[in-house]
Amino acid sequence: MLSPNDCSRSPQTRFDLVQVNGAWTRQTEQRQGAEGKLSHAKIHEKKSEHGVSWTVISPIVFTYRVIQCQNLLDPRNDTLLWGHLGDEELKGAAGNSKPVKRFIVIDETVHRLYGSQVVSYFESRDVVCKILPLPTTEENKCMELVTKILEEVHEFGLDRRSEPIIAIGGGVCLDVVGLAASLYRRRTPYIRVPTTVLAYVDASVGAKTGVNFAGGKNKLGSYVPPVATFLDRSFFPTLPMRQISNGMAEMLKMALMKHLGLFQLLEAEGRRLLDTKLQSDGTNSSEHEDSAAASTRIAIETMLEELAPNLWEDDLDRLVDFGHLVSPELEMRVLPALLHGEAVNIDMSFMVYVAHQRGLLTADEKHRIIRCMLGLELPVWHQDCTLVLIHKALQERLRHSAGSLRIPLPTGLGQAEIFHDMIEENILSQAYEKWTDELAPSGNKHSTC
Repeated sequence: MLSPNDCSRSPQTRFDLVQVNGAWTRQTEQRQGAEGKLSHAKIHEKKSEHGVSWTVISPIVFTYRVIQCQNLLDPRNDTLLWGHLGDEELKGAAGNSKPVKRFIVIDETVHRLYGSQVVSYFESRDVVCKILPLPTTEENKCMELVTKILEEVHEFGLDRRSEPIIAIGGGVCLDVVGLAASLYRRRTPYIRVPTTVLAYVDASVGAKTGVNFAGGKNKLGSYVPPVATFLDRSFFPTLPMRQISNGMAEMLKMALMKHLGLFQLLEAEGRRLLDTKLQSDGTNSSEHEDSAAASTRIAIETMLEELAPNLWEDDLDRLVDFGHLVSPELEMRVLPALLHGEAVNIDMSFMVYVAHQRGLLTADEKHRIIRCMLGLELPVWHQDCTLVLIHKALQERLRHSAGSLRIPLPTGLGQAEIFHDMIEENILSQAYEKWTDELAPSGNKHSTC
């Protein structure tokens, strides 16, 4: 058995990997100008009297596209069928004589509203397709749904290299289909088409997939991004107003963490954006961007800035976790009473009080944030978000964050820091008491158990 001292004293040889005539071979790094294809992977070898050890360094690069577009289901629009391909790949696909096939998983509510348009789109292009409507709700977000998709995909038959699975629906649909695609033949490409505001600005642009398990939210999952996400706000007019508010919580999260301009836009225009369901007012152009286009664009850009360098969450210090410390526990506790964004906003509302109690926010900043939340018709307090639940959620956070709380807190409007220390008990209690006194309905105040 190798001891730590043996390893530290053993000489290490670093090898590049070069492919010649289809075979990969090791070559020492000192050997320059070798013929063949050089890999980014490396092998480091150590020898000792006890044996040999190899360390493999194999960078994994994912490339995926996030495309904002309009009228995605218009048969004249190529995006849904070919938007995931680059120019060279598109040339290859155009020269392929095989029939084009697509497997589409669609939320059953979305199917009732848009199913006929989806069918017409693919029929007009002579695409062989299978459309699978499913009840993709938080209560049904489980492995049984994943298995159902996999069975149907297997029966339909796909070329996993060139025929991506398409998910059309809200965040649950995108998460479940993403997990199924990551499992089928170890990784089959998939495309996300979000139809809710929440999925548009959050679930659709990252790499995470998952289902609920053992009473916990997203306890099973993977980090496999889609080959593409297609964003189309024309799905929003058929959403209930509550679903618009629900998604705007995630937009507000990014505004509070890192973009003062977005916060000011939501503060000034939030009510109108809500009433118009984030539809453009007709003045949007290359020279002028209306508030609906600007707010969704900034939300996507700021989210991608945070996710792209840390796609696998190797770094646990994540600003995008704001609003996600207490909310998973609360959301699962009261399911289905709260939507995801509503639970996130209740979490953010409480943490704004914690930030104020710590001296990170002024009273005016705290009040402006709460007014903005209320203007977006988001809940700012809930009777089941008790101190007991908050303590449990923070302990759970410690267990899964390498022993550090790593709590993002606003330190002003549009700026934040991550704090590693546990929140002092007196700060937590005082913040909770003020939060409850100021925001709870009069009949529900001082609920702490």
